Amino acid sequence: MSTDIPDVSGITIGILGGTGDQGKGLARRFALAGHTVLIGSRSAERARDAAAGIGAESGAGGAGGAGGAGGTVRGADNATVAAEADVVIVAIPWDGHRSTLESLRAELAGKIVVDCVNPLGFDKQGAYALPVEEGSAAQQAAAVLPDSRVVAAFHHVSAVLLLDPEVAEIDLDVLVLGDDREATDLVQALAGRIAGVRGVYGGRLRNAHQVEALTANLISINRRYKAHAGLRVTDV
Repeated sequence: MSTDIPDVSGITIGILGGTGDQGKGLARRFALAGHTVLIGSRSAERARDAAAGIGAESGAGGAGGAGGAGGTVRGADNATVAAEADVVIVAIPWDGHRSTLESLRAELAGKIVVDCVNPLGFDKQGAYALPVEEGSAAQQAAAVLPDSRVVAAFHHVSAVLLLDPEVAEIDLDVLVLGDDREATDLVQALAGRIAGVRGVYGGRLRNAHQVEALTANLISINRRYKAHAGLRVTDV
């Protein structure tokens, strides 16, 4: 792999839908890595409560506090987070994906937007991939946000492991997809800020569907083997 990794240590990361387990888990790990993290929610109060909890656990400053051993974690409504963050991760439920991004089009203009949403359905047989008109959640984000630089990443990271204080490192490769090389390089570098994780370029945004859909297979693996499975790419 290329060793020309951009310096992302000073980047402020916003997480839309950051009060869910996936969002809180990513926020926790990025705070531990020293980043300023902004937790977003439709409810600013819920976002502030989530940020305070993450800050207390990770050693980061909660709400508006200064960082401790980690970075600073603050909570606000989604629009404020979208406007203030350098890079924005989309971790909202699939059923609110389009409407939330449409409402934030102006705030997200010109920014790198990292979509980690997996359009999945569940029935008695388990998880399965849902059809998306645009091809994938990431492609829908790109269609809704024509002035943003959309990247797909962080689909297969276990929220349980992200949140577990006993897990120091996560054994995982994060597949990063997009059409903007500078943006994918930056997101690969951000992935590498999480201890144990490596960012691997996974192709153009048009290939995001199978990456999102693979989450259903991982859920099946986890249920069968009582695990928190991830992916590693060999020979890279």
